[in-house]
Order: sequence, then structure tokens, then C-alpha cells
Amino acid sequence: MMTVTTETFDSEVMQAEQPVLIDFWGPRCGPCLALMPVVEELAREYDGKLKIVKINAQENRKLCVRLKVIGLPTFLFFDRGREMDRLTGHITAAELKEWVQRLASRASAHF
Repeated sequence: MMTVTTETFDSEVMQAEQPVLIDFWGPRCGPCLALMPVVEELAREYDGKLKIVKINAQENRKLCVRLKVIGLPTFLFFDRGREMDRLTGHITAAELKEWVQRLASRASAHF
């Protein structure tokens, strides 16, 4: 799973040829750290179909402001350079998996 920064966001997300799931996390965010294994599992499950990247919100504050990420954890789903959906706040592993499956079916042209 790739780490994206403010500097690499446009090339890795906005210009990506496949849908992108972005995991905004923070090193002191307990829920973020708890979901990390689930995100890694999703990255393996959707490898080649969905690009899953991580962004450390603490180190990329300008990008958080640009994308209006105000709480953690936050997950953004981009397709063809456009934000299609977001999930933020208290998220369970089951909710995250269900959300990704739902998005996958919407972006079926890529999956």
C-alpha cells in the first residue's frame, strides 16, 4: 500500500487510471490504528482493481484543508480524479468493508 503526500497527491490520485481509496489517518488516532489491518486486507483483496493509499493527516495538513478532511479516520473514494464518496468518524471494520464493496459495485467498469 502506497503512502501519498501533498506533493504526490495529484499524480497518484487525481491522475490514477483506476479508482482510489484514500485512508486519512494519524499516528495518535486510536480508531485509525485499529482499522489499519482491515485497510491492508482490503488492499490485498482489491489488488489490481482498486488503488488503496494512506495519507498521514498530521504531516499533510494543507491537503486535509484542500479536501475538507476535518476528522479522523476519514476515507475518500476517488474515481477519474473526482471524489465520489467519503466515510468519516467512528467506523467499524464491517462498515468499512461493506462501504468498499458498495463502491466497488458502483465503479464496476473498473472492477
